[in-house]
Amino acid sequence: MSKNQTYFPKIKDIKAAANSIQNVSAVTPLSPSHRYSNQFGANILLKREDLQQVRSYKIRGAYNKISSLTAEESQNGVVCASAGNHAQGVALSCKLLKIKGVIYMPAPTPNQKIEQVKMFGEDYIEIKLVGDTYDDAYHASMLECKEFNKVFIHPFDDKKVIEGQATIGLEILEQATAPIDYVFIAVGGGGLAAGLSTIFKELSPNTKIIGVEPEGAPSMSVSMENNQNTELETIEKFVDGAAVKRVGDLTFPICKANLHAMITVPSGKVCETILELYNKDAIVVEPAGALSISALDFYADAIKGKNVVCVVSGSNNDITRTPEIKERALLYANLKHYFILTFPQRAGALKEFVVDILGPHDDITHFQYTKKTNRENGSAVVGIQLKSASDLEPLITKMKQHNFYGDYLNNKPELFQFLV
Repeated sequence: MSKNQTYFPKIKDIKAAANSIQNVSAVTPLSPSHRYSNQFGANILLKREDLQQVRSYKIRGAYNKISSLTAEESQNGVVCASAGNHAQGVALSCKLLKIKGVIYMPAPTPNQKIEQVKMFGEDYIEIKLVGDTYDDAYHASMLECKEFNKVFIHPFDDKKVIEGQATIGLEILEQATAPIDYVFIAVGGGGLAAGLSTIFKELSPNTKIIGVEPEGAPSMSVSMENNQNTELETIEKFVDGAAVKRVGDLTFPICKANLHAMITVPSGKVCETILELYNKDAIVVEPAGALSISALDFYADAIKGKNVVCVVSGSNNDITRTPEIKERALLYANLKHYFILTFPQRAGALKEFVVDILGPHDDITHFQYTKKTNRENGSAVVGIQLKSASDLEPLITKMKQHNFYGDYLNNKPELFQFLV
C-alpha cells in the first residue's frame, strides 16, 4: 500500500482477528430491549459489550494487536497511555500472553481505575502516573517506546486494533435474525466505528451506521465537516470514554467513507440514559456506553418500525460520579434551576419565600446566604428542583412580583461551573 493510499480493513483480516481473540473475548449477547422497543415503536437490540470481562469492547483490539507481535517485540514489551478501558484491555492481554507492559496514566486518575488495571494485569504490568492530563501520559509513553524499543499499543489508530474491534460487527450479523436497518455506535477516536462500519459496508450494505459523539467533544463530526482530520482546541471530558481532541489518521477516512451520519448528544441526555438504564433495566453503563442509546430520541421518526442495534460499549462507571450524573440529568430535563435572589434582611423573609413563592412540589436543593447587617437586601444563591419543567415560568413570575428575583444562572456558564 502506498503512503497516500487509504487503509481499509479486509474481511479476511477481521475474521483472522476473530479467531485470534475467540478464547479471550466473550461473544456478548445481542439482547432485545422491550422497554426501548415499546418506546420507539421499533425492534431495539442492545449489543452488550459492557459484559466483557474487562467490561468494555477494548479487550478485542488490545489482544488482537498484542498477540500479533513478533517474538522480539514481545520480549521487549509493550507500552500504552490510558486512564480507562484501553488500559484494562492491555493489562489483561499482557497477563494472558505473558508479555510485560507499562501503562502510563495521568496522576489524577481515580484510584478505583488504577486498582482495576492492576487486578487485570497482575505482575505483568507496571503503572506509571505522569503529569495531569492524558497528553502528558502519552508523551511520557512515547519516550519509553523510543528509549527501550518497545511497541506502543494505540487505543484506536492501529490496523490490528481496528480489526479487533471490527469483530463486534461479525458477531452482530451472525446473531441477528432479520436484516438490520440501523446501528448506533459511540465514536471516540474512531477505532470501533471504523472496524464495525467496514463489516457492514461489505456484508450488510443497506444498514445505516450512525456515529454518536458527545456534544462537548465532536472531533469526528468537525473533521467530516472540514473534510480533513481536525484537532479540537478544547473538549469537555465528562464522557471520558469518547472524548478525544483528534480522531485517528487511519480511522478518519474509513469513517468518512462508511458512516451514514454523525450526531452529537448533550451530556445531560447521556446522564438521563445512564439513570434510566440503571433504574429501569438494572444495567450499569459508563457515559460512553450510554451514547448510542441516547441518540435514539433524535432518530425517533426514522427508526419507527425498523430493526435497530445499539452497541453498549462499556460499563466502567465510577459510583462517585453519581451525584454529578443526577445533576446533569435534572438540568437537561429543565427540572433543576439556579438563581441569585435578593432577600430583604429582615425576620420572616425566608418564610415568605417558602410559603408565597415556592410551588407545592418545588424543592430547595441549594441555599447559600450570608447576612450583611449594614444592607437592606442580601443576595442568596438558590437551587430549586421542580416536578415539571412547566413550573419554571410561574415560579419566576412570583419571584419578580415579590421582588426576590435577581438573576438566572443556568444559562451563565462562567458562573454556573462553580455550582455544578
